[in-house]
Amino acid sequence: MSSTTRPLDLYWYLPTHGDGPYLGTDERHRPATFGYLKEIAQAADRLGFKGVLLPTGTRCEDAWIVAAGLIPLTERLKFLVALRPGSGTPALFARHAATLDRISGGRVLLNVVTGADPADLAGDGNKLSHDERYAQTDEFLTIWRRILSGEPADFEGKYLSAHGTDISFPPVQQPHPPLWFGGSSDAGIAIAAKHVDAYLSWGEPVDQLAEKIDRVRKAAAAQGRTIRFGLRIHLIVRETEDEAWAAADRLISHVTDDLIAQAQKGFVHISESVGQKRMSALHQGRRDKLLVGPNLWAGPGLVRGGAGTALVGNPDNVAARIREYQEIGIETIIASGYPHLEEAFNVAELLFPKLGLKGEGAPAERSWDVEFGRGVRPKVPAASAS
Repeated sequence: MSSTTRPLDLYWYLPTHGDGPYLGTDERHRPATFGYLKEIAQAADRLGFKGVLLPTGTRCEDAWIVAAGLIPLTERLKFLVALRPGSGTPALFARHAATLDRISGGRVLLNVVTGADPADLAGDGNKLSHDERYAQTDEFLTIWRRILSGEPADFEGKYLSAHGTDISFPPVQQPHPPLWFGGSSDAGIAIAAKHVDAYLSWGEPVDQLAEKIDRVRKAAAAQGRTIRFGLRIHLIVRETEDEAWAAADRLISHVTDDLIAQAQKGFVHISESVGQKRMSALHQGRRDKLLVGPNLWAGPGLVRGGAGTALVGNPDNVAARIREYQEIGIETIIASGYPHLEEAFNVAELLFPKLGLKGEGAPAERSWDVEFGRGVRPKVPAASAS
């Protein structure tokens, strides 16, 4: 058991593609209205989460525009905004990043997303192969970093070029807003080692993740750099183990075998993502193989792409598992839970005290008592189907 008490940053997730209490169904689905996303962001801000992750994809509201809308409505929350290199020029995204960083007072982080669902790539007109996309990302970040750092950006590459480009209004964070990135392939690790500040991984078993972190750390050292590490995972925390596992079972209670087979076909045979294949290999699409480590459950990955595992259990056990990830180098947890509004409160109430976390500026009373004037959880949007 880990004995570390090192500080930990805990981020939350904004479901810009929609939300609800069940995976694999539209029952009680909550659409990603701006009002609902605002409720989640303000709750996360008030409860003391360090920041929120905004994803990207054809089924998501645009991360940059949502962040721009929510920044003035929050006080301390950082916004980890998805940046897809193939969808715009480095100069355009440099201006976007600098402007958003100034508007927010230095609360912007960028999550570089090179991998994608094949349908998303086709929709964006990106016909590059897996390794070509990472080569393009290398050129993109070389130019982007030069522009924001105030260096000459003259560059002529195979995929991108920039000449005489500069920026009139620099970002608050120097030399540029921090870059986050996740990629399990050799090409992805090479990009992380060369360019980014923090490397993200989905929730694999501790020993398996330790091996990958060691590879990234050595690759960065070869570039004369150091890098920080974060974990993207779901959390299902309840007062007792039985309650937590019952909640996990409810989450996938509408998932059918046909849905699993269809999803796994896409993850294993169509997706080019090495990280996605590593997620699917944990459970092989089988309901009887979902417990992949102590308190580590792969239920979401039966039908959900990307982060496919959850830490499930009572506060003491989930905190112990998080401390084990800290022992191998994890400094940040980017968590989520369904539905995201209620689960933000569950995590803050039950898990924060076990991790030594305290809401910044939060009142001593339970926050919903103060905000809503009653001892119940905040109202959520009426359920609707889409």
